[in-house]
Amino acid sequence: MSEVRQKAELAKQTTSILNRLTTEQKNEALQIIATALIAGSDAIIAANEEDLIRGRENGTSTSLLDRLALNHERIKDIAEGLRQIVDLPDPVGDILETTDRPNGLHIVKKRVPLGVIGIVYEARPNVTVDAVGLCLKTGNAVVLRGGSSALSSNRKIVEIIHSALATSAIPSHAVQLIEDPNRSSVDEMLKLNGLLDVVIPRGGSALIQNVVQNATVPVIETGAGICHTYIDGSADLEMSAAIAINAKVQRPSVCNSIETLLVHETFARAHLNDLAQRFREAGVELRGCDQTRNFVDWAIPASDEDFATEYNDYILNIKVVHDLDEALAHIQRFGTKHSECIVTNNRLHAERFQQEVDAAAVYHNASTRFTDGYEFGYGAEIGISTQKLHARGPMGLPALTSSKYIIDGNGQIRQ
Repeated sequence: MSEVRQKAELAKQTTSILNRLTTEQKNEALQIIATALIAGSDAIIAANEEDLIRGRENGTSTSLLDRLALNHERIKDIAEGLRQIVDLPDPVGDILETTDRPNGLHIVKKRVPLGVIGIVYEARPNVTVDAVGLCLKTGNAVVLRGGSSALSSNRKIVEIIHSALATSAIPSHAVQLIEDPNRSSVDEMLKLNGLLDVVIPRGGSALIQNVVQNATVPVIETGAGICHTYIDGSADLEMSAAIAINAKVQRPSVCNSIETLLVHETFARAHLNDLAQRFREAGVELRGCDQTRNFVDWAIPASDEDFATEYNDYILNIKVVHDLDEALAHIQRFGTKHSECIVTNNRLHAERFQQEVDAAAVYHNASTRFTDGYEFGYGAEIGISTQKLHARGPMGLPALTSSKYIIDGNGQIRQ
């Protein structure tokens, strides 16, 4: 039996136990894990250094190495994320609807765990802990398949989690890590119908599309983040600069950073050269359309391929547009339905933008970097869903549940 099937079966065997656990038992387990991660920080950092050394040898970019790197402060933050999940309401068992039928049937719709969740993700070991915390809090078992670039880190983290769970009410087998680095292990996960109830991909466009196109197991699609900020003609320079620079520079390696800045031609004539210089000082390479390069002659020419690329790096496209219609058309063509922003003092333009843009999160006068479970008040998130079924946007605890109808009668039969 393959590693993938064996571990999925072990996870599946724990679901009946997980279904019986109280909120207090689940919370206690998460607290134990958080404490164990802090205590094991040195071991985690040593394992993480193995991954970083391999990454540098393989020419991994600085921004991706940043996503991979762990230190004492980041591990402390990861553990704190678990404690925040503890403080969140447990959605399992929530009553969604109650109906009393004329024939006397009493029907209750309530939240229940999804079952076994498969997570396929790339070089972010913090996702390992976030996924475990969210899945266990909602009574789900989890099968993790992280990227090979973070294998040493993930292996050590899961080893610590298993040891912690051994002292809790949650069986250790509820958390499984696929260690096979070959793509075939992902392909096998995607077809484990009957063992996995859903697969959630987190990573770049290639990974997500592979999962979406090849899975027979149901998928909750999290999208690549080709995000835009549109600066309208009436926008204030200082607000526009603060929002746009934050959205690109604060952490360029994440999915809610922007890849393209759209600028109304009125704003461009007055301020684009100044704004471009601020990006330059922040270490951002600019790629621009022909009009952009009329204002910023040092910008590199931008192609359609650039506008369709998620850089996750200090690279930004700039396109000057004639009006809001052109900005909306560009976003419709190149956006990935993740996070989009308009900076404007025109309320009608803001309302139209928020109404017409098809994305999980649409901002007016605020950075796209806020598309995040913590920032939305949901605690840690399993991902940002860009689909329209079941869950959309930052997926917190309720997104990891399904529903069940509970029907009570007193002898009714259907005529």
